[in-house]
Amino acid sequence: MGLSLTKSEIERIHGALKINGQAFIDGRFVDATSGKTFDNISPRNGQIIASVAACDAADVDKAVMAARRAFEAGVWRDQSPKARKKVLQRFAALFEKHMDELAILETIDMGKPISESREIDVNVVLDTLQWYAECPDKLYDEIAPTGPGQLATITREPVGVVGAVVPWNFPMLMATWKLAPALATGNSVVLKPAEQSPLTAIRMAELAAEAGIPDGVFNVVPGFGPTAGKAIGLHMDIDCVAFTGSGDVGKLFLQYAGQSNMKRVYLECGGKSPNIILDDVPELRVAAERAATAICFNQGEVCVAPSRLILSERIQDQFLEIVVETAKSIRPGDPLDPQTKLGALVEDGHRTRVENYIAKGREEGARLVLGGDRPTTDLGGYYVNPTIFADVKNSMTIAQEEIFGPVLSTITVKDDEEAVRIANDTSYGLAAAVWTRDLSRAHKISRKLRAGTVWVNCYDHGDATVPFGGFKQSGNGRDKSLHALDKYTELKTTWIEL
Repeated sequence: MGLSLTKSEIERIHGALKINGQAFIDGRFVDATSGKTFDNISPRNGQIIASVAACDAADVDKAVMAARRAFEAGVWRDQSPKARKKVLQRFAALFEKHMDELAILETIDMGKPISESREIDVNVVLDTLQWYAECPDKLYDEIAPTGPGQLATITREPVGVVGAVVPWNFPMLMATWKLAPALATGNSVVLKPAEQSPLTAIRMAELAAEAGIPDGVFNVVPGFGPTAGKAIGLHMDIDCVAFTGSGDVGKLFLQYAGQSNMKRVYLECGGKSPNIILDDVPELRVAAERAATAICFNQGEVCVAPSRLILSERIQDQFLEIVVETAKSIRPGDPLDPQTKLGALVEDGHRTRVENYIAKGREEGARLVLGGDRPTTDLGGYYVNPTIFADVKNSMTIAQEEIFGPVLSTITVKDDEEAVRIANDTSYGLAAAVWTRDLSRAHKISRKLRAGTVWVNCYDHGDATVPFGGFKQSGNGRDKSLHALDKYTELKTTWIEL
């Protein structure tokens, strides 16, 4: 099919979905050892769409044992780079064949608009799979510059068993950013998807097996954080954990590593990203419209969401007027409707959390200029209207804590120095943006911003070739690009006396 899906195509594919909620361990679907399941509820209408295996420590142990057995046997690790490449290419091709199905599964599972799932998410996942599929036979090791009587090689080896724990906001994408480089370098993977959105991970494991990934090399254990997630963090036979999620849980994984085997822990723990609009912004309307659409993208459930609009006071009235005008046109709707641009928040508890932040903003003195409420139309799921605050001080709760909803805090500044100071005045450092006609000004400000990614005159651009990750409490390590391979490999020096 083409890039977009029509309403009739969506209805046909949705009606034909065969949803599997089992774990995938050692090449086959299995129930949780305990026999327990949990209801997987769709945020679009609050209805149960699947019964999912509630995996716990026993299931994680089975998955890790299978992963270790496969790793030690060398069924994947010891395949030639060219052979691994061909299997990963088949995996990417199978994913591409099932993109429409996976996009719809993603939408009903976590509430994002089908237009985003089909036109953005699955295409980025495909790009990631294809890009890392090409890596295995293009990575060269090193020879150290020793004297003539010695030979010293520096080689990369797979780290072993990788535990990947991913969030619910981009289930397929976050999983692929971890499993693709981990598999490309010869590791075995145990993936725990978020309990709110496990379905595409389970389906992808099935496709990976069909592509020829050997049994035990890619396992999926759905379950809850305090059970399955904690078991991954504490497991003595997991060599590395790659985690994306909240800072509080990320810190738990650091503790788990210290309490167990000192496993490597790589974290991406969110952000409170500043979007700096200077007084010489090029194409003011374009920047203002982007500020509005970016905070509403994926319902604001985005770690790099531009939730702090840092705006030059010289243009604040004109700019904010366009932001509000644009946001008013973005109304919540059924995520399966191809015309919808703002879907449902992932669960009712999260909607309450977002609404509590909105109430806190009003209590602390921020001026509500748009939204702050639910849609008047009863859509049956968990929806919140786009919300914009003005007169926000950076010390306010809504300017410091990650809301993970379509809530924008506008902070006005007098000059570049104040803009940078406020932008950096947060515990996070994941991303930032600056809009200006002056390239020199943009470069100087970008150098001063403490963030893993800085966009200039754009927002949320990138592809598989550039690293993604943050400074400060946004985490450590990087997803994407060749730099991601550092997380999943060990460097070995072999010194030979000739």
